Amino acid sequence: MNKLSNQKKGSLLAFIAVMLITPDSIFIRLANIETWGMLFYRGAIPFLVVLTGLIFFYKNNLLKALVNIGYPGIFYVISFSICNITFIISIQNTNVANTLVMIAMAPMLSAILGSIFLKEIPDLKTWIAIIITLISVTYIFHDSIETGNFYGDLFGIITSFGLACNAVIARYAKNRDLVPSAVIGKLCVAIFAFFFVDSFSLIGSDLIIVPLMCIMCVAIPFVLVTIAPRFIPAEEVNLFFLLETIIGPFWVWLIIKEQPSLETIQGGAVIILTIAIHSFLKLRKS
Repeated sequence: MNKLSNQKKGSLLAFIAVMLITPDSIFIRLANIETWGMLFYRGAIPFLVVLTGLIFFYKNNLLKALVNIGYPGIFYVISFSICNITFIISIQNTNVANTLVMIAMAPMLSAILGSIFLKEIPDLKTWIAIIITLISVTYIFHDSIETGNFYGDLFGIITSFGLACNAVIARYAKNRDLVPSAVIGKLCVAIFAFFFVDSFSLIGSDLIIVPLMCIMCVAIPFVLVTIAPRFIPAEEVNLFFLLETIIGPFWVWLIIKEQPSLETIQGGAVIILTIAIHSFLKLRKS
């Protein structure tokens, strides 16, 4: 890993993170636990898993690492907590494709926020990739807007903005370890959801689905996504999330037959091709 360029490190971390996230939507659909119970476990289990890792990594310096997150870390905790909550609310109130299409707006938002707050103006190739993918997302969304739910779609947009803020903050504080911020964020999600949970019991398949989802699709990916912006710009990290726009609905269609529209398939193909070409050009340059 040390022999790789920053571009390759960041791209690899972001790619692995997003591929682990892609089954998240189907796990949410398959779980029988109610929304607030799911939010509680999606906060509590990743909190315990990542905290355990941090204890082994930092040993006696964990408290110092928590303090060192500073003001960027506090803002990261806020945006991280909000987008974790709004994602679940969105996906429970509209179809999977709609939620993921909304999230696909994150690269454009990251580029705008990054150019304003970080003075990192994306290069022409990145702007072209963002514009193409945004057009593809609009094409997908245009067909599904009548069947989607405005409430769910609205929270999907909020999630997208939160992801953009996360990536920009992580990029701004690239010399700080913000993984402790993600841990605190997960704890905040669990505490917030705790007061609304009707039942904490996991029954039947939920005993496997919920812990697996929380570790594989939540804990590990968001550690990687927190680290990736240290090596590549925020909008490039979020470009990888566009892969979930097509792969996430594919898992849902494959297992529970919630079939994506033709527009989702066509737009998704363009998104994947665009990301592949963009990543290839950036890696070749590095």
